[in-house]
Parts: sequence; structure tokens; C-alpha cells
Amino acid sequence: MEAAAAGGKRAYSIIVPTYNERLNVALIVYLIFKHLPDVDFEIIVVDDGSPDGTQDIVKQLQQVYGEDRVLLRARPRKLGLGTAYLHGLKHASGEFVVIMDADLSHHPKYLPSFIRKQQETGADVVTGTRYVKNGGVHGWNLMRKLTSRGATVLAQTLLQPGASDLTGSFRLYKRDVLEDLISSCVSKGYVFQMEMIVRATRKGYHIEEVPITFVDRVFGISKLGGSEIVEYLKGLVYLLLTT
Repeated sequence: MEAAAAGGKRAYSIIVPTYNERLNVALIVYLIFKHLPDVDFEIIVVDDGSPDGTQDIVKQLQQVYGEDRVLLRARPRKLGLGTAYLHGLKHASGEFVVIMDADLSHHPKYLPSFIRKQQETGADVVTGTRYVKNGGVHGWNLMRKLTSRGATVLAQTLLQPGASDLTGSFRLYKRDVLEDLISSCVSKGYVFQMEMIVRATRKGYHIEEVPITFVDRVFGISKLGGSEIVEYLKGLVYLLLTT
């Protein structure tokens, strides 16, 4: 396993926001280590005051993997996805930053593909996509697939975003690019990911894609509901008017 660079810096920082992910967080950490055996990385868990004991599990993981490889950077309560990334970024030492979900919908087996794509192309952003060859969704019913696809087609038509999957949150960024994009975004929640990729395109950043299969969460309850769909539509109008 590679040592950290001089000054304690890592090549890659993997930010994993959590809320009530006690059943998933140990497995996601294990799989990240399994699939990146020769990569210099740190995992930053940003937990928003989970009442289910998520933080206790992360502390146990620190005993296994080391506090320098698994960092717990907790917040007192749910404060939004964008601010979770920003909070994680403050503690990140990596030149590149990966953001991914803790619920196993983003499988760590794809991480080598993200890293390889960035190294081959010099991309500023590498985003996982469900909507190209070899990409897909597992565990969704037909209505959810149609809703997701319809929302994507609508956004593609109106915004011309330069990426095929706007709402996915499995991405690799150059650190300075992520800092710039987060500071430019005003959206919260479900719309945040869409605004990030649209603004990346408008700013002229180099975006590449890798196919992934999104798997509906293994344990726990999905946090997507009707209110998020309303927010998506409102965000679409906002981005249409401001980008």
C-alpha cells in the first residue's frame, strides 16, 4: 500500500456523505480498499448527526484501517449535500476528489475506471453515467426508470449540458475544479448535481464519462421522494434562466 506523499497529502480524497448508513458504511469502506489496493487515497466520511450509530461504525473502521486513511468529519445535523462536499473538501488533502454515495448504489469497483479515464484524458471532471453503452440501473421499477429518463431528456433538451447523466453523484474532480464549481452553485439537494455538471460545461471544463450500473440502495430507505422531483423541475427552470 502506497504511503502518503510528503506533508501527509494523498493523491485522492474520497468524500462519502452519510446519514443513517450504519448498515452500509463498513461495506463501502471495505470495497473501496479492495478495489484500490495500489492507490494512495483517503476516505472522508461526512456524517450529518446520524442517530443510528453510523459514527460509531466509522470509528471502529478507523481502528482497522487507520485514522489517516478513514477520516470522520461529522456535522451536528442534516445541512445539505453541497455543504457536505464543501465540509469534506476542507479536510481533504488529495489533488483529486471523488464523491460517491454510501448506500452502495455506487459500487467502488468502478473507481479504477474513473482514475484511468482521468489519467488518459486529463479531464477536469469524470462522471459516472447510466445512459451510455454498458451503463444502466438495477433495482428500479418501470415508473422510476421512466421518471429518471424523462427528467434527463428534458434537461438535455433545455440545457445542453455536455454530459449524458446529470443527476448522478458518482464523480471524480480535480480539486480546484470542484472548489470552483461548489462556490458557483446555489442549488441544494437533488438539483445540486445537475447544477454542478451544467456549470462545469458553461465554464469550459473538460468532462469525460465512464459507464456505471446504478444499484438501488441495498440497506435502508431511499431518500428520493415527490418533493425532490418538484425541486428538480424548479432547478431546471432556474438553470435555464441563469446559465
